[in-house]
Amino acid sequence: MDYIVKLKASGSNDSITEYEAVVGEKIISQKTNVQSIYLIKNGLAKCYLTEDTGNDFIQEFFGAGEVFGEIELITNEISFCTIEALAPTTYFKIPKKTFNQLLKEDAVFNTLLLQLMASKIKYTALRHSYNQSHAIEKKLRKLLNELPNLFQKISKNDIANYLGITVRSLNRVLPTLDTTPTLHQGSSSQ
Repeated sequence: MDYIVKLKASGSNDSITEYEAVVGEKIISQKTNVQSIYLIKNGLAKCYLTEDTGNDFIQEFFGAGEVFGEIELITNEISFCTIEALAPTTYFKIPKKTFNQLLKEDAVFNTLLLQLMASKIKYTALRHSYNQSHAIEKKLRKLLNELPNLFQKISKNDIANYLGITVRSLNRVLPTLDTTPTLHQGSSSQ
């Protein structure tokens, strides 16, 4: 984030633009061509895959400093997920041409991107391993420890999708927690 802010502020790269997304706005839609990478400056978004059954599988929640779209640009493939704002979200957009130029000519950018991708792979592997080997209650407690305001910002439906469980299963576990969290009152909080 700091590096992109410096690039933009230096005026050396005016193709890096800043945008705002409102709640519910899709920044990237699944199965579309991605022509830029995105970096969240502030806000909250969800990254999800809609299965052929119509069910959503939430891959991740993105906050400040998170990058997306880089995989599609590197592989020259269409997006496999949708990125949707869950809160007002400000983000930087770096066009494909600028991204490729930075990769070829800017060693600092290249190193930061490689570190970012390695961190994403590590986090995803650890998260999936944990989710496969722990009970729902333990997964939910871990998530609440990482994101204490989770239920104020994210609907129960989205939390259940993220954990890979049903809302019904989530509702069964909630009373077992020491303190029942205040729930987000979104339309899909059920």
